[in-house]
Amino acid sequence: MIQELIKKADILIEALPYIQGFRKKIVVVKYGGSTMETGDPDSVLRDIVFMECVGMRPVVVHGGGNAISTKLKERGIAPSFIGGLRVTDAPTMRVVEEVLLEINRGIVARLEALGAAARGFPDKAQVLHARTHLIEIEKDGRREEADIGFVGDVEAITTAPLRELCRKDIIPVIAPIGVGEGGQLYNINADTVAGEVAAALKAQKLILLTDVRGLLRDPDDENSLMGTLRISDIDTLISQGVIKEGMLPKVRAALISVRAGVKKTHIIYGRLPHSMLLEIFTDKGIGTEIVPA
Repeated sequence: MIQELIKKADILIEALPYIQGFRKKIVVVKYGGSTMETGDPDSVLRDIVFMECVGMRPVVVHGGGNAISTKLKERGIAPSFIGGLRVTDAPTMRVVEEVLLEINRGIVARLEALGAAARGFPDKAQVLHARTHLIEIEKDGRREEADIGFVGDVEAITTAPLRELCRKDIIPVIAPIGVGEGGQLYNINADTVAGEVAAALKAQKLILLTDVRGLLRDPDDENSLMGTLRISDIDTLISQGVIKEGMLPKVRAALISVRAGVKKTHIIYGRLPHSMLLEIFTDKGIGTEIVPA
C-alpha cells in the first residue's frame, strides 16, 4: 500500500517541472467530434479542468462534424461536395449553427459542473472574423475558383476577450463559426480555427485531439508512430502520401501555429484516458509533437 502511494508521489514530482514551466501559459486544445462521442465524455474535460487548476490557461476549440451530418440527415438535407468540401448553403448553415452552438453550450456546462469557470463563443463579443473560402476546380479544361457557400477562412481574430478570460481563470470555449461582412456566419474547419487561435494568442502549445495515436509513418502499423516531426519535413511526407486525408488539416493547423511562434503542436489520441496529461506532464509523451525546423 505504501509503495503505491510513493509511486503516485513520484508521478507528481515528475510533473512538477512541467507544471512550473506552464504556469500562466496559454494552451489551445482542439476537442474534436471523434473524441467527444466515445468512452467517458468527461475524460478530456477533466484534464482541461486539471490544467486550469495547476495554473495553465487552456482555451478550447471544438468541432462537431459528425453531429452536423446526423442532424442534416434528420432534416432531409442531402449533402453536396465540391473538391471534398461540403457545400454549405443557407439551410445547411442554419443546421451547422444550431448544432455547434448546442455543443458549445454543452461543453461550457460540463466544465462548470466539473468545477471550472467557462464561457462560450460565439456570443456578443465576436472573436472569429471570416471571409469566403474559395476552392479551385477544373471546368472545361481550365482551373477556376468556386464558391461553395458559407464555408469560411479565418480573416482575423479578436484576442482581447480571450486573453481577459484567461487572466480571470475562465476557460474560453470557441465554436468554429466566423462572422463575415454584413454579419454573415461562416462554418470554418475546427482544426484551422485552433491553429489560428493558437497563433494569434502566441500560445505555448497547441494540442489536437484525434482518434488515432498520432502521425504514423505507416498507417497500418501502430508501431510506426513519429514522436517528433519538424515542419521542414512536412511537404515531403505529404508528397509521399504519409500525411493525407483527415490528418492534412491537423498538420496544416500545426504549420500555422508553429510558424507564428507556438513552440510545439501535439497530435494525440484523444480516446486514451488522460492523454493530454501524459503528453504534457511526463518525460516521454505519447503522441506526435510538431516543432520548428
